[in-house]
Amino acid sequence: MPGRDFSKSIEACAKQYGEDAEAVRAYMYDGQARAYELDNRGAIRFDAAGNLAQDILDAYSTYGFYVFESVIGDREMADILEDMAEMRSRFPTSKGSKLDAQGRPALDADCKGGLLWSKPLSDPYGGTDVARGRHQVKLKELKIAEDAPKEAPFILVGSLQFSEAALRLYGHPQLLNVAEQINGEDFAPFNEVLFIKDPGLGAAVSWHQDGDTHWESPDFDENIHGFNFMAQVYGSSPVNGVWVVPGTHKLGKMDIVKMVEESGSERLKDAVPIVCDPGEVVICNRQLVHGSFANSGFEPRLTINFGFHKRSSVLNIHGAGIHSPACIYDQDLIKNRSRVIGYAIDARKNQYPDEVPYVYKPFADAGETYIWNAAAKAGLRDYNQQDLSI
Repeated sequence: MPGRDFSKSIEACAKQYGEDAEAVRAYMYDGQARAYELDNRGAIRFDAAGNLAQDILDAYSTYGFYVFESVIGDREMADILEDMAEMRSRFPTSKGSKLDAQGRPALDADCKGGLLWSKPLSDPYGGTDVARGRHQVKLKELKIAEDAPKEAPFILVGSLQFSEAALRLYGHPQLLNVAEQINGEDFAPFNEVLFIKDPGLGAAVSWHQDGDTHWESPDFDENIHGFNFMAQVYGSSPVNGVWVVPGTHKLGKMDIVKMVEESGSERLKDAVPIVCDPGEVVICNRQLVHGSFANSGFEPRLTINFGFHKRSSVLNIHGAGIHSPACIYDQDLIKNRSRVIGYAIDARKNQYPDEVPYVYKPFADAGETYIWNAAAKAGLRDYNQQDLSI
């Protein structure tokens, strides 16, 4: 089978399920095999006219996700790893703490958002009203080690204000070109987070679809709720990674309770895991049914997550209020929220001067220039309060 050997983690995960161990083991191995059979992974490629290769567009449309290989080079990965280690050293010592382990103010001490915590190996959102109840079922919560902490880091929201390495990756010219190809040259940002799935601690995210606002829209199509890029720092496995049900992004709002019933368990019968090596970046449609099991394996997962919308999907739309306060997304708000694109492009240009930077047309047309400096960094504090949440 292609890819890395995750058998040790799969076996450890299966044991957590008791009498269902064999079914879980078979599900993991079979899912991984089927994932590699799909024709939806490879390098980012553009044709002579600068358009994203048609076979990539076709595969993304068919399955709702595509694995871009070898996106993050060795130099950038070293930069990201160093930045992530420094950032994690500044995490609060526990939920609610304002100090890090060295007694310094924690990185999110003065933020409205910041770091979200969860009980290890739990499913904190499944079957609850969180995010307007989109996590319709609760996944199995697994047994934790006796010395495990009561709560573990789970999601860091508004991540670009905390990590310049993540900001520079956000400005990656090929990825921004992909965003343009999918959502048009006036594409708009969505939100940015880090997903943290430490071994033996990482929580589950129950099956769900991300979209909320446009399910009943007369203009509904497979791309109306946008997409996420999921950049993998350590890679992802069937145990710690996101699972998806290919093609469901085209089917509208799904009854996930019914899908679980028809599958006979929480292991949806048509799902496959997004298996990635370090440095790969997945484009994943937000309408795709997806979720992840608790990370009871041995490999960590750290995903740098950032998404984009079609401007027509957000302009003058009343936001869902899931990722930010609900309001009308007018031109001024979208422009202000989009400044992170300009800052990311400039920050990346400073770090990689030999790389041809991406040109974001809304700023180019307006003759606007965004410079990444100390003032810009300070101005990003709580920028995620304007996330374009649909």
